[in-house]
This record gives sequence, C-alpha cells and structure tokens, in this order.
Amino acid sequence: MRTMRTTKPIRYLLAAGLLMSLLGGSIASAHVTVYPKETTQGTYEKFAVRVPSEKDAATVKVEVRFPLDAVTVSRFEPKPGWTYEIKRDADNKITGVIWTASGEGLGPTEFGEFYMSGKVADNATAISWKAYQTYKDGSVVEWTGAEGADKPASVTKVNAKPAGAAADSHGHTAAPAAAAGAEPAAAAAAPSQTPLYLSALALILGAASLAVSLLRRR
Repeated sequence: MRTMRTTKPIRYLLAAGLLMSLLGGSIASAHVTVYPKETTQGTYEKFAVRVPSEKDAATVKVEVRFPLDAVTVSRFEPKPGWTYEIKRDADNKITGVIWTASGEGLGPTEFGEFYMSGKVADNATAISWKAYQTYKDGSVVEWTGAEGADKPASVTKVNAKPAGAAADSHGHTAAPAAAAGAEPAAAAAAPSQTPLYLSALALILGAASLAVSLLRRR
C-alpha cells in the first residue's frame, strides 16, 4: 500500500506533464504565415496573412513589411473591425502595411486573415515577409527570423516562369495548358490548417483521457 501511495502522485505528474507538453507543442506550431506558400515569377497574386493569437492577451496590431526586390503590393482588402495604414518610402513606394484593431482584436483562441494583392517580381526566387505582432499588453512578437528559428519570417517560394509563358495586357503570366489531371494552382493557394488543429485537439483530448483514467485508479 505504501508503494501505491508513492507511485500514484508520480503518475499524475507524468500525465500533467504530457498534457502541458502537448498544449505547448500546439501553441508553438502557430506562426504568422503568408499564403500561398508558392507562386510564380511575374504573376499577380492574392496574399493572405494568417495571424493566430498565442498569448492570454488579444492581438491588436499586425505589421507586415514587403521586400521590394521580390514583390510589389498595391491593394488591401478591408477587414471588419480593423483599420489599415499603408507605409511608403521616400519614392512613394509601398513598403508595408499596419492593421490595427478598432475593437477587441483577436482573442487568445482566435486567428484572423488579412488580404492583399500585388505583383511578384520577374526575377524573384523567394518572398520573405517580416511581420510584427502586437498584443494588448504592449508586447511585440517579431516574426523576422530565418527558417528554423524560434520566430521565423514566413517565406513564399517563387518558381521560375514556365517555358513559353507570356504576359497579357495586364501583366499576368499565361502558362501553357496544364496536363490532364494536374492540380489547379488555386487549390493549393491557401491550404487549410484544419487538420493541424484537429490533430492537436485529438492529442490534447487523449492526454486528458489518460489523466482521468489515472485518477479513477486511485
């Protein structure tokens, strides 16, 4: 009996540790990300900035800076509950945008998407989006690091123009006809993270079930 009394608390601690690690892993996997993750040189593209809140405080401001050598962003879609400010340089070129919440912002369990459009440079190979996420408590998370960093900048891979592609009167690149059965580019433009969230939820529920099972054995 003495052995059972000493091992049960250890089991509870292990279960709690597992639950916390799963929670921490699901939170750490969420970053400010720009979609699509791939595009093509010389094309006009619609970009989605996906912003998850990762703290107890709400996200109230999001800033994204544009690498002018890789992309020219020119249009922004209005978002209810938010205002935006366009940043320009001395030559009046758009260098970034700041979205600011006019209300409560994005709560701890919420995420939001902000849309903009622009033209990918003809010689671009990648677009690195530096983002700055401000919380209601005044803290700022800088998503500016290299790939693999704790807070990486989102990167859009830029593929070379298809052989024989030509631009139309609006500057859009017309690619050769796709092979039968090929996946449309639009289908891969902004992949859903629903499977990721469901997987994280399943892991959390599994850990909770384990903790309950251990408590019942007491």
